[in-house]
Amino acid sequence: MKESGIQMKTIMVDMDDVLTYGNFSKILEDYLGYRPDYNSITNYYIQDILGDKKEDFFSKFKDMDMYENATLLPDCYDTLRKLSKYYKIYICTDYIWREIVEYAGNNLKNKYKFLYEKLDFIEPRNFIFTADKSIVNCDIKIDDKINNIEGAKTKLLFTAWHNKNLTDEELESQNIIRVDNWKEIEEILIDRE
Repeated sequence: MKESGIQMKTIMVDMDDVLTYGNFSKILEDYLGYRPDYNSITNYYIQDILGDKKEDFFSKFKDMDMYENATLLPDCYDTLRKLSKYYKIYICTDYIWREIVEYAGNNLKNKYKFLYEKLDFIEPRNFIFTADKSIVNCDIKIDDKINNIEGAKTKLLFTAWHNKNLTDEELESQNIIRVDNWKEIEEILIDRE
């Protein structure tokens, strides 16, 4: 895309645990009746801690809107708004639950509604719903899952329970920058440019 005759760089931003956090975790905690030790969880699919209760959990979860009371992470809105002056922003998120694929439409609708209402300055046509983020060709990728940022010139890995054990050396060898919050992203993508 060109704006004022200048080619704008593109950014792909993940949704869950990058724009908004803890919605699924809160529902999981309510179901369990306690807060799991997230520091001991390294698997990307947090629901795997349910073991044989997984089927029961998803039978209740399938009709829930986990974005109904969700909020954006601190500084996310303001940083993305600033970034939108310099970059073309795409929100790219998966909406399919591997345990209840047949109910994916519910999650898609809820994600779309949340993004539409909370990020009013981003065109809805810039919302991409896919599990295969390798098809998205952007200059910059921001995600909490390491394989979702492959192929970008600038790769920002948002810290989450499942990636916290990756060492600085591992990240550096793949030219990945770890970020813990949206202020850090602003510093990297606006203040340093």
